[in-house]
Amino acid sequence: MKNAILAVVAAGLAALTPLSVAAQDAAAPAAPVAAEAPAATTAAPADPVAPAAPEASAYTPMKPTPGKGMPTSYEDDPVKSLHFQDQYSANGEYALWMHDVILLPVITAISLLVLALLLYVVVRFNRKANPVASKTTHNTMIEVVWTILPVIILVVIAVPSITLLARQYETPPANAVTIKATGYQWYWGYTYPDHGEIEVISNMLDEAAAAKSGEPHQLAVDNRMVVPAGVPLRIQTTASDVIHAFAVPSLWFKMDAVPGRLNEKLLTIKEPGVYYGQCSELCGARHGYMPIVVEALPPAEFAAWVKAQGGTMPGEAEAAPAAAPAAEPAANTAG
Repeated sequence: MKNAILAVVAAGLAALTPLSVAAQDAAAPAAPVAAEAPAATTAAPADPVAPAAPEASAYTPMKPTPGKGMPTSYEDDPVKSLHFQDQYSANGEYALWMHDVILLPVITAISLLVLALLLYVVVRFNRKANPVASKTTHNTMIEVVWTILPVIILVVIAVPSITLLARQYETPPANAVTIKATGYQWYWGYTYPDHGEIEVISNMLDEAAAAKSGEPHQLAVDNRMVVPAGVPLRIQTTASDVIHAFAVPSLWFKMDAVPGRLNEKLLTIKEPGVYYGQCSELCGARHGYMPIVVEALPPAEFAAWVKAQGGTMPGEAEAAPAAAPAAEPAANTAG
């Protein structure tokens, strides 16, 4: 039913006015974000003075997947472009299910019922068919039906709605990875207090740079917000100047970033990928030019990214000093 409804709407839009290409069209086939390393040459004899080869687990920016975590253009898929993006968080999947299975059918049924009643009234009770108007009032059965039926519909909708609302306010667990997103005019800054206070400044790429990296124009950035996939995240938002909003549609995540206030919300991304969003609060002249790119990596690759940024994984800072006291007894007995 959902696809049939969307197809009718899409056909109507196509018949009325051709849509121009949106600024957030789906990306072209993905191109490498970073240049690949040159092919290895024939191995030479080991040299103890030569520097060690880079680790195989070194961080490499993930290539975006066309249509995943990004808007879908009308030209590529007229039906899908009218619908929500595919969801990659548990709350997003639940919300999308609620829309497709409950809200859309109920809205469609009510609209068709009202349309049928209007057409019936127009044909059955027009002046030509009824020269003398009826003065009948107070039909008890009709009044009971139109009171009870809406109550039942609202109760059916209320149960999943309240469930979704409660799920969106779950408290992050103690071991959640903390990322603080700060909105500036007009870019984003990401801080990682659990990983040595890493700070990443993220600005939008121009059209040529976005095309070169195979990413959608006005959504690609130079430095992404990198997080581990499948791990609870504690996303904190604030702002340095005016109110911004951190929003990523494919993760069903949106939270205001207010100056002088720290908001917090739980997010768990179900699988690795590149997910695009934008500031969704009117924040000034360049409001439309501060996109958000969340890159979810497997935990091992996320650890490699942390080290590439000069940070440390939780527990590493405590492990190093713990080895020093073990050597002290031997030094004391030497004298």
